[in-house]
Amino acid sequence: MSAAPMAPARASRRGPIDPRLLQRARATRGYLILGVLVGCATAGLTIVQAWALAHALGDIFETQQLGSLAWAVPLLAAVFGAKGLLAWWNQWLAHRTAAAVKSTLRRDIMAARLARPIDSSVSSASLITLITQGLDALDGYFSKYLPQLMLALTVPAIITVAILIADPTSALIVVVTLPLIPIFMALVGWTTEARMRKRWRIQTRLANHFADLVLGLPTLQVFGRATAQAEGLRRSEAAHRRETMGTLRISFLSAMVLELLATLSVAIVAVAMGFRVVFYEVDLITAFFVLILAPEAYLPVRQVGVHYHDAADGVAAAEAAFAVIDPPVDPDAAPASNTPDGAMTAEPGPSERALLSVRDLEHTYPGAASPALQQVSFEVTAGHIVALTGPSGGGKTTLLNALIGFLKPTSGGIWVEGRPLHGLDQDAWRAGIAYVGQHPGMITGTVGDNVRLGDPEAGEAAVRSALDRAGGPELSPWQRVGDGGEGLSAGERRRVAVARALLRIDTGRARLLLLDEPTAGLDAAAEATLLGSLRGSGTTAVVVSHRPAVLAAADRVIEVGR
Repeated sequence: MSAAPMAPARASRRGPIDPRLLQRARATRGYLILGVLVGCATAGLTIVQAWALAHALGDIFETQQLGSLAWAVPLLAAVFGAKGLLAWWNQWLAHRTAAAVKSTLRRDIMAARLARPIDSSVSSASLITLITQGLDALDGYFSKYLPQLMLALTVPAIITVAILIADPTSALIVVVTLPLIPIFMALVGWTTEARMRKRWRIQTRLANHFADLVLGLPTLQVFGRATAQAEGLRRSEAAHRRETMGTLRISFLSAMVLELLATLSVAIVAVAMGFRVVFYEVDLITAFFVLILAPEAYLPVRQVGVHYHDAADGVAAAEAAFAVIDPPVDPDAAPASNTPDGAMTAEPGPSERALLSVRDLEHTYPGAASPALQQVSFEVTAGHIVALTGPSGGGKTTLLNALIGFLKPTSGGIWVEGRPLHGLDQDAWRAGIAYVGQHPGMITGTVGDNVRLGDPEAGEAAVRSALDRAGGPELSPWQRVGDGGEGLSAGERRRVAVARALLRIDTGRARLLLLDEPTAGLDAAAEATLLGSLRGSGTTAVVVSHRPAVLAAADRVIEVGR
C-alpha cells in the first residue's frame, strides 16, 4: 500500500520568499528585480495622480471654475493608462515566471525520483498530487502574492516620503500606524500556515487512499469488500472539506481584521487633517494631496495579507517539492566506510579477472536496528550464472540494488574488473545492465512494443526469437497491453521483461543480466526453456531465485541472509 502522506518540512520558517526558489528557479530572481522596478514606477505614478487631483480640486474650490480640468483630465488619463500597462506587464511576468518555476521544479522532482528509484518514503499518489495540482498552486504565489509583496516593499516607503515632504504630522501618523498591519498579518499568517499544512496532509491522504482503492479494486471485488471502502473514502473527503472550509473562514476573518486596521488608520489621518484645515493650519491643496495618498500607503500592505492565502497552498507544495528534491539527511544513518583490508580504495580488488567482485558487503537502512544485508562475498566470472538464494528478507534484493548502484553499501565493496564500482560513471554502468525485477514495468501498447524497449530497432524476427527464448512462445507480439501491464498475467509480464533483457544482451547494449525471481509464475516447460536460453547465450547473469531448477542450472549458488 502507499506510504504515509508526504508533509511539508517543518524545519524552519523561511520568510515570504523561500531562498531555495531563488537558488533553483533563476526566473524568480529576475522577476523580483523587475517587480521592485514596477513597484517604484507605480508609486511614482500614484504620487503624480495625487498631485494632479489635489491641484485640480484645490483650484476648483478656490476659483469656482472648471478650467483646471483641461489639463488634469488628460494627465490623469495618461497616469491611469500607464498604471494599467504596468499592472498588465507585472501579471504577464508573474505568469511566465510561475510557468518557468513549475517546469523547473517538476524536472527536479522527476530527476530526484529517478536518482533514488528505491526510495519508498514518497508514494506514487503523493508525487502525482504534488507535480500536478500541488505545484499549480504556485500560480497564486507568483501572480498575486509576490507582485503584491514587491508593491508593499516599495509603494508605502515612497508614498510616505511624499507625505513627509507635504505634511510631517500626517507622515508621523502613517509611520506609527502602518506597522500594525504587518504585525496582525504575521499573527494571522502563523495560524493560516499551520492550517494549510494540515489541509495539505489531509489532501495527500485522500489522494493516497483513492490511488490505493483503484489499485486494489480487483482484489476487493474478489473478496466482496469493494463497497465497504466507500465509507473510508467518504470520511477522507469529509475531512478534506472541513479543512478547506476552515481555511476559508480564517481567510475571511483575517481580511476583515486587516481592512478594519487600515480603515481606522486612514480615519486617524483624515480626522487630524480635517481639524487642521478648519483652523487654517494646512491649505486645501496639501490636505487633498495627503488624503488621496494616505490610503495608497496602506493598500499594498493590506493586500499582502489578503493574497497570503492565495500563496499558502503554493508554499506548502514548494516545501513538499524540496523535501523530495533535497531530502533531509538522517544524522543516524551510517556512512559508507572502508573495510579493514582497504576494499573501498582505488586499488585493484581481489580478482581483476572477475567481471564482478563482491567483498564483505553489508548494508543497514537509515533508522533500521539491524542490517538488511549481512556480510556477503562472491565473484562473478564472465559467462557464468550465479544464483542468489536465501530466506525472504535476507537482503537479496538489497544486494541487487547495490550491484546496480542504486544504494551505497554501509560497508564492504564492489569491483568491476578490478575497479571500484563507486568510482565508475554510474549512468554508463547501468546502461550496460539488463535488469528484470519482481514487478517489471510495462508501457501501454503491444507486447512487441514492450520487448523493443530493449532494442528500439529490433525487427519482428528478433522480437519473436526473444519471446520464444524467454519461455513465451504463445505470446503474440501484437497482443495489446494496457496500463500497468493490464491484459497480461504476472508470469507473462515476467516473460516479456526477460525477452526485453535478452534483446539488450543480444544487441550488445548490456553485458550483465540481473534477474529477480525470473521464473516465478512459470511452468516447468517455460522455466526449462528460459534456463536453456540463458545458458546458451553465454551471458553473465546474477539470478535471485528459490526454484531448484534455477539453482541446479547455476554455475555457483550463494546463500544470502543465513
